Amino acid sequence: MKVAGRTSWLVTGLALGAGFSVAASAELAPGFAEALSSAERPAEEKARDASRKPEEVLSFVGIDAGMTVLELFAGGGWYTEAISAAVGPEGTVYAQNPERFRERVAEAAAARAARLGNVEVIYTVGTDMFAPSDIGLPEQADVAFTALNLHDYANRGDETGLAFLRGIYDSVVPGGTLGVVDHVGVAGQDNAELHRMEASKARKLLTAVGFVVEAESLILTNPADDHSLGIRDPSIRYNTDRMLIRARRPE
Repeated sequence: MKVAGRTSWLVTGLALGAGFSVAASAELAPGFAEALSSAERPAEEKARDASRKPEEVLSFVGIDAGMTVLELFAGGGWYTEAISAAVGPEGTVYAQNPERFRERVAEAAAARAARLGNVEVIYTVGTDMFAPSDIGLPEQADVAFTALNLHDYANRGDETGLAFLRGIYDSVVPGGTLGVVDHVGVAGQDNAELHRMEASKARKLLTAVGFVVEAESLILTNPADDHSLGIRDPSIRYNTDRMLIRARRPE
């Protein structure tokens, strides 16, 4: 088991402010940059690196070479590719999608996994929202990562958000971490309609299931996003103001 329990940058008992950040001492696999610039990687995916900042984000989350990482809602696989490069050939990425995504993503996901060599694609049972307790990994992950998904659960009610996070909590080793990226929402807006959420709500849910929120980063902040627009509005699509949170399951 590849356990991610580091204490050199562990911060406990913090009241985190909007701009608080603690750097993680992650060591991405050698050749990370070369992997992302590979000719085999689609050009349209490379074009999104500037706004998604994969090296900075995955380093902040604490992903090291050789780790086992669970990626929740891998979708089309942009983050799958980046995480695969971050853990390198000695690591493993479990790229999860709900069963209802299989028909849409299976062919491309299987081709990507075959090309990368350290990715296992998994599908979990469910109709509308998958049951996190059914993830069924052969091993607990050192790190879990979910990008632009928590709001979909949290906006359906706290219990739905908590169920999602409990499944993730159970899927990582004690001492393991969870990285969360999501679209920032503000009070007074219809965040469910806009597909956003307040960072304070994310912290509340994470803490409620037992995670310790270690740090937040401004890496993905976009001050040009006024938060009143839906995330697919052409003026901000793929470049919304995004929170980045690192949380830890206690030992």
